[in-house]
Amino acid sequence: MKINRAELLKTALIVLLAASAIFLGWRTKLFSELFKSVPFFGSVADLVKSASGDETGAYAKEAARPLGIVITGKDGQRYGVKYDAEARNAVYDRTSSIVGEALGTAAAISGISEDEWREALSDSGVYYEYLIPVRLSVLDIWLDAKMTQQTGDAALRRIFVTFGDQKNRLYYQDSESGHFYGADTASSADIERDLDIYSSNGTQFAYETGVKAADAAPYLMIIPESAKKIVSAAAAGTAEELLEITLSAFGHSNETYTTSLIGSGSAVTFIGAQFNVVIRPDGSVTYRNTVNPREAAGGQAAGDSGMIEQARRIAAEMLSGAPGGAEVFFESIERRAGNYCTVAFNYYIAGGRIYLPEEASAAKFTFNDGVIIEAEMFFRTYTTAGEYTGLLPEIQALAAAGREYHLCYSDNGRETLRPFWLPVESIL
Repeated sequence: MKINRAELLKTALIVLLAASAIFLGWRTKLFSELFKSVPFFGSVADLVKSASGDETGAYAKEAARPLGIVITGKDGQRYGVKYDAEARNAVYDRTSSIVGEALGTAAAISGISEDEWREALSDSGVYYEYLIPVRLSVLDIWLDAKMTQQTGDAALRRIFVTFGDQKNRLYYQDSESGHFYGADTASSADIERDLDIYSSNGTQFAYETGVKAADAAPYLMIIPESAKKIVSAAAAGTAEELLEITLSAFGHSNETYTTSLIGSGSAVTFIGAQFNVVIRPDGSVTYRNTVNPREAAGGQAAGDSGMIEQARRIAAEMLSGAPGGAEVFFESIERRAGNYCTVAFNYYIAGGRIYLPEEASAAKFTFNDGVIIEAEMFFRTYTTAGEYTGLLPEIQALAAAGREYHLCYSDNGRETLRPFWLPVESIL
């Protein structure tokens, strides 16, 4: 076959120009600006990257972020962020690689005393506090740590890194046993200089306040501010819009269906050849794959991290809202008999958890042998409009409650949601 050299040169030039355009797009952050409307901790490009990963979930994005972060400076003064999602995300983006590197390079992890834990909390470093416990194996993937040490699979809410002159150390607490652990790391010893931009805002841990009730919640973050944001709630769309979102997320966009009313028109069922979808007036939606679950959206997921990541991607597509609105965080994974497993997510905003009617979840996915066979979603739109309300200061709330608490909002169908304190044990 005769090769046309001119055509080869033309093709090579086109490929070169296309590559240059893509490179310049990323260098100028053009693409990242376009994808900022995806609020689930990543861009559309990240979602595509996740979809192309292997079954270990190696490319999984974090499905939850710490609700609270503390930066401790060289002088022992602390900057804490907990009730401002935008500020917390900015600190997280700056520090997650620090925590991930420390976790991935940790030497032999061993048990330590609580006194050593508290002493370390006074050193300069980065502290993360999750509201819901996260398994170490899952956190390893979220932070891209690639741990090499066999440390078990503790469930943890608190993890931090301290900075030393020659080495850094990693610490975490096992939420189930209450035990503390520490390890030297091979992470960069000079990274604390990147955190000099954060100045003290008076953040303390409860055990440092002198409040007697702190014995029940010694590591609760106390931030000296009493004003909390008021949240506006609204319906997320019409039944037709919610149906379109659901069918797209589960791969049924081009399929036909029939419509059936349930009861006196309080809910509508859409029945297709391979699915049925029930949509209710309150925005709750139930999806079921009715023919061949093995061909459900996303295919088969391996392990806890694989199922969490697959559910996160679908929830991100379905529940993504306006920038600055509520975030959707992973909350639980529950294994049941017969290889069934449920993965649940919930809405969070302004550092607070939103409680839905009848303890519903923002999204709940049921897996069988790693395949989604059913999903329940609660479509709502939440925003903050710059309005604040006074709330009992945290030290006084701790003294009154005598136990750990968290900020929350109750969505009872009203347009305005006001914050209040609730014991953490209500969701753990």
